[in-house]
Amino acid sequence: MSGMLVEVEDKQMAGKTILGVLAVLTLAHAGNATAASKSPIKVFILAGQSNMEGHGIVKVDSRPNQGRGTLEYLVKNPSTAKRYGHLVDDKGQWVVRGDVWIWYLGRTGGLTVGYGARNDRIGPELQFGNVMGDYFDEQVLLIKTAWGGKSLAKDFRPPSSGGQVGPYYTEMLKHVRDVLADIEKYFDDYDGRGYELAGFGWHQGWNDRVNQAFNDEYEKNLANFIRDVRKDLGVKDLPFVIAETGMSGHQERHPRALSLMRAQAAVAKYDEFKDNVAFVGTKDFFRPKEVSPSGQAYHWNTSAETYFLIGNGMGEAMRRLCES
Repeated sequence: MSGMLVEVEDKQMAGKTILGVLAVLTLAHAGNATAASKSPIKVFILAGQSNMEGHGIVKVDSRPNQGRGTLEYLVKNPSTAKRYGHLVDDKGQWVVRGDVWIWYLGRTGGLTVGYGARNDRIGPELQFGNVMGDYFDEQVLLIKTAWGGKSLAKDFRPPSSGGQVGPYYTEMLKHVRDVLADIEKYFDDYDGRGYELAGFGWHQGWNDRVNQAFNDEYEKNLANFIRDVRKDLGVKDLPFVIAETGMSGHQERHPRALSLMRAQAAVAKYDEFKDNVAFVGTKDFFRPKEVSPSGQAYHWNTSAETYFLIGNGMGEAMRRLCES
C-alpha cells in the first residue's frame, strides 16, 4: 500500500484560558464578520498512558499470520474491508480528514493513520476522530496528551486526591491551554472562529493495576480526576468517556486487573456523573496473539483492529453524551 497521503474535501469550516475560563470561547475579532458567523471548533481531549498513545500496527510487512490484525490487512481483507474501507480512498491511499485536526505532543495535521505512539502505529484517536467528524458539522480538533508507563495514583494524580499533584496532570493541562491559546500556530486553516471544549476521553490503567496501593485508590482518584479536570478547564459537566483497561479480554483472572476494571465502571455510575460520564467496556475488543501482530498483551497484542474498536466505542459513547 502506498504511504502517500491524500486530502479529502473539508466540510464547511464552520483552561480555562491562560487567564480565565476554557468553556465556549469566541476568539473572533469584532471586525471579522466571516469568522464570527461560523460555529466554534469542537475540541476533544484524549489522555492516558501507552494504550492511548496507541500501538496498533499499520503495515503488514513480513509479519506472521499474513499480517492479521494490522490496519493494512483489515482494509484489504474481503471479510473486513467494508468496515474499514472509509480509511482509504478509491486508490487505496490513506485518507486525511481536513475537517478533523489532531495535535499530539507537537505532531499536527489532518486526521489519518500514524498518530499512534510512532508514525507506523494507530491508537483510539483514529476512529474516535472519524466518529466525531461524521457527527459534527463543525470543525473538530483532537488534542492528544498521552505518555507510556504513567499511573493515575502518581503521574496523573488529581489535586483533590491530596498529596503531590501528578506532574503529567499538570503537563496535560498545560498542553491543552497552550494549543487553544495559539491554534493558528498549529493549523494554518484556522480562521479565528473560537472553540468549544466538547469532551474528554480517557484510556489508562496498566500502571495502577500492577500496584496494589494504586489499585486500591483508583476509583477515588478517577472520580477526583474527572471533577478536577472539569474545574480546571472551566466546563462544569464536560462529557467524559472512560475506556476500560481490558487487555486480556474475558479471560482475565488477575484480581488486581478485575478490581481496577470494576472501579472504572463504578465511577460512571455515580449519581453526579449520570448522563455526562460514560464507561466503554473493551473486553470484546481483545484479539489473541494468533490473529494479532504480536503477543504483547499489555499493548493489546499491537492489534490495529482492537485500537480501532476502542476508538469507535469511545466515539459512539461520546456522541450519545453530546446528544443528551
